Amino acid sequence: MRTTLPEAFPAHTPAVPQIFTIVLSHGPVTRAEIARRAGVSPAAVTKAVRPLIEAGYLVEEAGEDLPPALGRPANALRVDGGRALFIGVKVTGDSAIAVLTDLRCRIRVTRRAPLDDRSPDGVLATTGDLVTELLVEAEGFGVQVRGIGFAVSGDVVRTDGTVRYSPFLDWRDVPLGERAAAATGLPVTVENDVRALTVAEQWFGAGAGLTDFALVTVGAGIGCGLVVGGRVVSGAHGVAGEIGHLSIDPTGPPCHCGNRGCVEAIASDPAIVREVRARTGIHVADAAEALALARGGDTAARQVYARAGEAIGRAIGSLVNLLGPERVIISGEGLAAHDLFADRIQDAFTVAAFGTAARCEVSTHPLPFEAWARGAAATAIQSFIGSDSRSGGSGWR
Repeated sequence: MRTTLPEAFPAHTPAVPQIFTIVLSHGPVTRAEIARRAGVSPAAVTKAVRPLIEAGYLVEEAGEDLPPALGRPANALRVDGGRALFIGVKVTGDSAIAVLTDLRCRIRVTRRAPLDDRSPDGVLATTGDLVTELLVEAEGFGVQVRGIGFAVSGDVVRTDGTVRYSPFLDWRDVPLGERAAAATGLPVTVENDVRALTVAEQWFGAGAGLTDFALVTVGAGIGCGLVVGGRVVSGAHGVAGEIGHLSIDPTGPPCHCGNRGCVEAIASDPAIVREVRARTGIHVADAAEALALARGGDTAARQVYARAGEAIGRAIGSLVNLLGPERVIISGEGLAAHDLFADRIQDAFTVAAFGTAARCEVSTHPLPFEAWARGAAATAIQSFIGSDSRSGGSGWR
């Protein structure tokens, strides 16, 4: 389903994306507070927000308790979430989930579909059907969809939308952004799934207001998104934050990356299932059955979870020693087993963290699976407003 190319965001000065993002994340907020947070002059804020108000992206809230002569300078600004819509798509090895969000990344509609064919053609067909459904839903809101975000696990090049390698899909060098943009006629942003989730958490979730934090995800894999100096970073080669492939036990189990004893080879759901089978002799079918066995008191199964917690905690300790974030947020579907490994995570982190690094707050933040697709939508919003110099995605400018 092809669409008309949406209007451009009125980013007429370099300060506009930064200022708009501040209002998006912290609004309602006054011009004075925007100037303080952005480190720019009040005049620069006034110049930036005027066309955004005129275009309907920002709304000025009247200061009811202020006299008319003083009301305007202190009026708070907020983003009109209904001004634009975005689609976010999360692709896993066996399913796809898509969401329609507004400009404030609030989910309006959700769609899911099984992924019977993991080939690029199969994935594009399945996700294309989901996108078409959401575009029809958007028509009911009477608001145009401005972009689509795809979140895929693995090594993703955001600048051109290429999936260099995705282990769960068994993809190599797939131009997902280019193909999706050609099929829909909409701007497409493709991002690593954990980094996409980190963008959403930075703007709207547990990382809001923090300039330095890490989001560690546990589940089918072990991922990590990094925010340093207020920006989500991917590193020179796009793989910054891959703590899942820290080798913490050279004699440990083999990892699909080719090394041994990686955190992912010890603490991911598939690794836990394999180890529970090996230690107990019981053929648990999946992570849910392994978890039930451990909670039922099986000593060997509980030891597997304890070892997983220790591996995660040691990895977080190394991360904190290197980057010194204010907070480490643990999320992902693997949190279902949090009661079995939480203490081991904290103990191992405390031992591994050096000196004052141990003061870093380590917290858990359970998220519904839709949050991953919401993260994809957040990257589409990010690209639309031009708030990240790494942004581009296929078809933007």
